[in-house]
Amino acid sequence: MYSLHPATIAIIAANVLISLKGFNDTVFFDRYKFSIGGIRAGEKERALTSGFLHVDLAHLFFNMFTLYFFADVVISWFGPVQFLIIYFIALVAGNLLSIFFHKNEPYYSAVGASGAVTGVLYAAILLQPDMQLGFFFIPIPLPAYVLGIGYLLYSIYGMKNSVGNIGHSAHFGGAIGGYVTTLIFKPSLFQTDTLMVILLALPIVALFALEKLGKLK
Repeated sequence: MYSLHPATIAIIAANVLISLKGFNDTVFFDRYKFSIGGIRAGEKERALTSGFLHVDLAHLFFNMFTLYFFADVVISWFGPVQFLIIYFIALVAGNLLSIFFHKNEPYYSAVGASGAVTGVLYAAILLQPDMQLGFFFIPIPLPAYVLGIGYLLYSIYGMKNSVGNIGHSAHFGGAIGGYVTTLIFKPSLFQTDTLMVILLALPIVALFALEKLGKLK
């Protein structure tokens, strides 16, 4: 039986409890969701609290299910304290990138742990790029780094074309947070996995190049 670390259990429990509160209390949900207008009004805590709210049970389950698989990979390399640092930096980084791209949209709002979870996922891929990952619509497992890069490229596409009711910028920002923090914690990766560090950086470089050129509008 797969054994979860207490730090992972604590994060999942916090997401479940706060999300359930939000499901049943619209005032609470609206007060703590990510909102450009609210943040502009000085409610900076929304950049953190929104990461523990979810739209519905399916949204909550998908994020926690992903965290279930990858959190302990990061913990096995770094320990629980650094895992939690990566999680929260990715959460805030995701929302900061959302602020950057949606700063002129006062009614833009979002919720979910996706940014934080994507940061943990990207950290796990950077640490163990040879992991084999598969999804129900992909008949054979693929190297983790291929799916990681593909996911961020899809996020760029989603940001450019406003695909679905999804916070693509938060996902991307979370991945950047997980990537950078992992390299800070383990700079030896620059020497031992130079190619992987470069490959995983390519979508990040592409995003900001496209933004600089005005191609994301």
